[in-house]
Formats: sequence, structure tokens, C-alpha cells
Amino acid sequence: MSQDDLASAASRLADELMRFFRLGGRAKSMLNKPDLGAEFSALMLLFPLRFVGPMRVTDLAEAKQADPSTVSRQAAQLVKAGLVRREADPGDGRASRLAITDAGLDACRQLHDAREAFLREAVDGWPAERVEAFVELFTEFNTAVEARLRSDSAATPPREIA
Repeated sequence: MSQDDLASAASRLADELMRFFRLGGRAKSMLNKPDLGAEFSALMLLFPLRFVGPMRVTDLAEAKQADPSTVSRQAAQLVKAGLVRREADPGDGRASRLAITDAGLDACRQLHDAREAFLREAVDGWPAERVEAFVELFTEFNTAVEARLRSDSAATPPREIA
């Protein structure tokens, strides 16, 4: 592939990624899920708590690359909804950590199932081999982006499986 062809393909990819991000905002409102008692952005904090374990708000904000005050507000929603609880930090009794509750684990499952059903419907007409090829290419793309970010000394959070 020539440099011009590569530049053209990269430009088209950038356009499609921006389209995907715009669609993602609309798609999240279409997820078939019950009201879980918190904003969607707050619910996304459940996944690192599920996979990493209890965390301080500041660590959770770092993992999500978000402002600590925003994460604190979102965490309060999750506590109020019973999806997380505050517990003493064993390393520093003056601090607290957020820990996911059984209700929070159930909410994670519901969100995951809703997202999976939505995507399954989106690729319903695709042959299985095309879906598998897309997954492999998208995984390769994400790995390349992570490597590029690390090479620029950017802080890259660990991959979340949500």
C-alpha cells in the first residue's frame, strides 16, 4: 500500500471512528435495560469495580480517565442506588473505598447483556465469518492504539472487560 493509499485509508478510518462515537451516544439510550437508579455514565464505573475490586474514588477516576469530582458525584448515585457501598480502606482507616454490591454485579450483568443483544442485532445479517474477522481486526486495532499510546508515554489504563 502506498503512503497516499495509507493516508486515505487512515482518513476514512478517522471519519468512521467519529461516526461510531456519535452513534455510541445514541445507542446507549437504546439499550433495553431497566432503570438502575443512576445515570449511564455512573453505571460505567461499576465495571472497573467488578474487575479490579474495591477502589478509592481517586483511583477510580484515574482508571476511567475522568475528573475526580465528577466520579465522586457519580459514585454518590451508585451508593444511593445500592449498587456500591463505601468501606474503610484497610491501608488507611481515614479513607474509604468503593466496593460493588450484589445489586451492582447484577446491574453489570444486565448492562452487558443489553449491550451484547444490541450488537448481536446490529450484525444479525452478517455471515459468522465476517463477524469473526471484524472482531479479530478490531482487537488488533485496539492493541495497536494501546501500543501507540504507551509509546507516547501516555498513561493507558488496563483493558477493561465489560
